[in-house]
Amino acid sequence: MQDDLSAGDMNADHIGTPDDEWLSQLEEIGYERGYFEPLGADHAAILTDEGRTLLVTFETIRNIRNTSPLQEPLGWTLVRQNGWSNLCILAYSETWFRDRAVYGYFDRLIEDGFFEEFDKVVFYGAGMCGYAAAAFSVVAPEVTVIAVQPQATLDPAQTEFDRRFPKARRRDFTDRYHFAPEMVEMARDVFLFFDPAITEDTVHAAMFKGDHIHHIHARHFGETLAQSLFDMGVTHDLIMKAAKDTLTPQGCYRALRVRRRYRPYLRKLLAAAEARGKPLLVKWLASSVASNQHAPRFQQALDRAERILTKGSSIS
Repeated sequence: MQDDLSAGDMNADHIGTPDDEWLSQLEEIGYERGYFEPLGADHAAILTDEGRTLLVTFETIRNIRNTSPLQEPLGWTLVRQNGWSNLCILAYSETWFRDRAVYGYFDRLIEDGFFEEFDKVVFYGAGMCGYAAAAFSVVAPEVTVIAVQPQATLDPAQTEFDRRFPKARRRDFTDRYHFAPEMVEMARDVFLFFDPAITEDTVHAAMFKGDHIHHIHARHFGETLAQSLFDMGVTHDLIMKAAKDTLTPQGCYRALRVRRRYRPYLRKLLAAAEARGKPLLVKWLASSVASNQHAPRFQQALDRAERILTKGSSIS
């Protein structure tokens, strides 16, 4: 069956097509994989029913088209590799999944005992989709949630500190499946990834409380954290471990060690060190990178740092 699925997946021919045409192609492939069900005017559910492990991903058209090399939902790769099932809840725009059609869909799944058919269920999302992964995870027993930079809610009464999403704040965050920290209370484990330098993300994360809540600090990634985790291969690694119930906070930090070879992350560290006027730190970082990679920018930074340090030494 996996060979059949891979044959019908998105390919390079879909790249660059308008969103409407791309969505039509996604719908056609979704029917081949299991089903494609529109959820009102702004969302859809795409099910690939393959195995006893279910990965539920919350995604947007823009995120898929900007992130995936094949412009396909995140779960499809893992289905191909592992024979899992995948339920992709797709938002056509920045809706925060606040839609009664989405609520009704999950209600029907509960009534049908859908989630009880699986040995393991993992919910994943980032940003707006991270909020949804947490908020809707209440539907599945013993679920593991991985949420990158999630919001707890955007109810203005509770989030005066966060003004980043003015249009979203006009949506109803008091209806059903609303306050994410309450919705994850029965989850097995919840892994929240965020950069503590971003105050709003840190405050949202602090609203999630409990022994099963794991706050994973991913420093120096900033707003690009979700994309960086994906590009480094960390996202897939985390989901794979979560599906086997072997993901731990220590395992999360071990997975993040690959950042030491991730050039965009290293460039951010270099820029921060130079901006702070720390030539010794620049020398340590630049020499480490330049000695292991062809990195002209880091070699130039190393040369500058050494000149500054030599000059300072001669003055003293």
